Amino acid sequence: MNIFHSIDDFSTAKKTILTLGTFDGVHIGHKKILDKVIASTEEEKYESLVLTFFPHPRMVLQEHSEIKLLNTISEKIDLLEKMGIHNLVIHPFDETFSRLTAEDFVRTVLVDKFNIQKIIIGYDHRFGRNRTANIDDLIDFGAKYNFEVEQISVQEIDAISVSSTKIRNALSEGDMTLANSYLGYDYFFTGTVIKGKQLGRTIGFPTANIKIEEDYKLIPKKGSYIVESTINTKNIRGIMNIGFNPTVAGESLSVEVHFLDFDEDLYDKKIAITILEYLRPEQKFGSVEELKKQLELDKKAAISYFNKR
Repeated sequence: MNIFHSIDDFSTAKKTILTLGTFDGVHIGHKKILDKVIASTEEEKYESLVLTFFPHPRMVLQEHSEIKLLNTISEKIDLLEKMGIHNLVIHPFDETFSRLTAEDFVRTVLVDKFNIQKIIIGYDHRFGRNRTANIDDLIDFGAKYNFEVEQISVQEIDAISVSSTKIRNALSEGDMTLANSYLGYDYFFTGTVIKGKQLGRTIGFPTANIKIEEDYKLIPKKGSYIVESTINTKNIRGIMNIGFNPTVAGESLSVEVHFLDFDEDLYDKKIAITILEYLRPEQKFGSVEELKKQLELDKKAAISYFNKR
């Protein structure tokens, strides 16, 4: 997949089949649109193109926006590449870009820069300054500038009934079953293993403390989870805690993973953690011994989960 970090960087000799949006999560609703784009480029005279933006428009246009995103940029790139998209343009979103009128955007970007043959878009898509233009306007522009417009119908969208917001809400409630069903894959995050207080080692539960660099990445509800990771090409299973470690007076949010049947040095390594199931909320125990007993129960629950899967 060719990756461009600005509209101005893009160039192609072929006509493009395009879709655009934030695509946060690259969930099953997004995939319905992306599959149509890919199917439309089976003739080699066309190339698929996804236009997305960073920062997320809400981060720029809404003062004090605290939106958290399902994917980091690198995660989104990986998900789109696996789908088979030819070209990805990640354009820096700012107030200047947001002030482009709908027709200026169509003429100077879609037509002049992207050599567009067809755009495939949801029936409810709005664009241009203050998001005033809709699908009917886009169809008119298509007739004027000689490109096709294919809309995803209300029936198709409603049949899926999924959105990035619904997934964010599910993750914030610890509902991994719902979130993962909407995503079409298991939610994951990527981080670097750093040194922690190493208390886990003293009670037989050594943990990998994960530092997630991107502060905009959505971390699910505080509590314990069943997880897995691929380390050195091996699938490693584990239990994870997200929280403040109240039993030992923790002061900051931490993400700690105890891997089952695995004891290798992971410090400074970057690993991806896939979250499978929510176990329980974060708890403050009366003693470290009570915490250890609960971790034993969590471990048994995880082993039972993997044996049944």
